[in-house]
Amino acid sequence: MEIFELTALELGAALKKGEVALQDVLSQTQDRIYTCQEENNAFISITKPDLAPTIGDSLLAGVPMALKDNICTKGVKTSCASKILGDFIPPYNASIVEKLIAAGAISMGKLNMDEFAMGSTSETSFYGPVRNPWDLSRVSGGSSGGAAAAVAAGEVWYAIGSDTGGSIRQPAAYCGVTGMKPTYGTVSRYGLIAYASSLDQMGPVARSAADCAAVLDIIQGKDPYDATSLSGCYGNLLSSLSGDVKGLRIGLPTDCFGEGLDPEVRQAVLDVAQVLKSRGAIVEEFSLPIMEYVVPAYYIIACAEASSNLSRFDGVKYGWRAENYEDLTDLYTKTRSEGFGSEVKRRILLGTFVLSTGYYDAYYKKALQVKFIIKTAYDDAFQKYDMLLTPVTPATAPQLGESLSDPLKMYLSDIYTVPLNLAGLPGISIPCGFDSNGMPIGAQLIGPALGDSVILNAAHSYQLETDFHKKTLHRKGGTSA
Repeated sequence: MEIFELTALELGAALKKGEVALQDVLSQTQDRIYTCQEENNAFISITKPDLAPTIGDSLLAGVPMALKDNICTKGVKTSCASKILGDFIPPYNASIVEKLIAAGAISMGKLNMDEFAMGSTSETSFYGPVRNPWDLSRVSGGSSGGAAAAVAAGEVWYAIGSDTGGSIRQPAAYCGVTGMKPTYGTVSRYGLIAYASSLDQMGPVARSAADCAAVLDIIQGKDPYDATSLSGCYGNLLSSLSGDVKGLRIGLPTDCFGEGLDPEVRQAVLDVAQVLKSRGAIVEEFSLPIMEYVVPAYYIIACAEASSNLSRFDGVKYGWRAENYEDLTDLYTKTRSEGFGSEVKRRILLGTFVLSTGYYDAYYKKALQVKFIIKTAYDDAFQKYDMLLTPVTPATAPQLGESLSDPLKMYLSDIYTVPLNLAGLPGISIPCGFDSNGMPIGAQLIGPALGDSVILNAAHSYQLETDFHKKTLHRKGGTSA
């Protein structure tokens, strides 16, 4: 069996037993990355990994992985896929990077993404779009498109992405891999270059729910450098994966299965419900009428926070600086005009507008009120159900260029994912089938706050019965083996 057919946990076990040599794994991985890079452009920076003297005790020690390019990595270029950061090299590691290093993780580089994580297709990158390994004419999703594409193509065994409104789950669905957004606050955001601080959350992209659980066991935990990180009992997600879902109450929001949803996606997600039902779960339909408000509320809040967070990029302290400016104001204007891409400018302008005098109450304040209503609606749903099941996206991956020509359509594609960021809830995307064009379909399992183990176990239970998550295990730039 080739190493690229193994899951992250299987490779970690093989390394510990001495069945494969670490040097051979790294050599084959680098060769694969360079081969696939010409096709899918998943990486921005490919690094030569530092070899630890020993494999270590972690289940994933020595397993090659990669980081989204908005996660600060000491000594490695971190650009947020933007011209404005240029060749910025952080002088410190993000907290999760320190945890991964301590666990023996070996990073192969930094992954391509939508510029400053603003986009749903990974086409807004200054370094060019990420292409979907299943069909190179289609997008990989975004903003963590490089993470999903790299895992799907077998370039790394897992990746760390960030999720502000679905940026882990949506590309995972498009690329046929598993992606997890944990409960807000369970993973430190220290060292993540912010898009919208109240919504951002880092998490894993991998082949299986078990791999995601193993990664989360490493990166979760209270962090003194992040005041929003939560205290709690961490490190037992993988051990809790029994696969037993007997008596689990699963809600199907009818509002997520109506108009605008591709029939093939609808059927594939409903089939997930049937599989879990056959394993003892109880499935019921219910109404969640707040869905029509989630996209407007999300984009008002996210853009407002982005307008504030991105004001620090001015050409003075670090990154790229415009030339031929007359004074400080002109330096700011030219640097930001030339350094930011069009989608980032659009969101900064929208955010500045909703925060401006005369519009703050009409837009931003009202969006915060809607956010509370959305959270309350989910809290009410979890009084009756242990978890919810929805699609991840209305359709499978679109063609390259299709979404950029219609930004509003791109925003609406986030309708099933953004509520979780507004409410701070955990969600996982699992591959559950293919459409008539052979493109992957994803289903989303949603849990209550701190219910990460519930949805991971349900995802694991589903993957014990199906093999959709294995379809990407042995890929080489073409269709799945």
